[in-house]
Amino acid sequence: MKKEIKEKLIKRLSIIEGQVRGLKRMVEGEEYCIDVITQTSAVKNALSSVEDTMLENHLSTHVIDQMREGEVEKVIEEVLSVYKTSKKGK
Repeated sequence: MKKEIKEKLIKRLSIIEGQVRGLKRMVEGEEYCIDVITQTSAVKNALSSVEDTMLENHLSTHVIDQMREGEVEKVIEEVLSVYKTSKKGK
């Protein structure tokens, strides 16, 4: 993984971590339900952004290497597995 991508992901995950802690405080403080739901949506979108970045990194590095090494079936299985898993969450 490129250093700048790793740094970007770590920064983004730290922000998400703070958002989740904030959500916990909101629930503990019995904040207005719609406000909590709005924040959970923000966390889901932020996690989706992390997934997108990781997939882009995987496709541009590992997949290329695996294809060059003739591991085409493995690549197809992995990508389809990730795709199917992501569809279940919607």
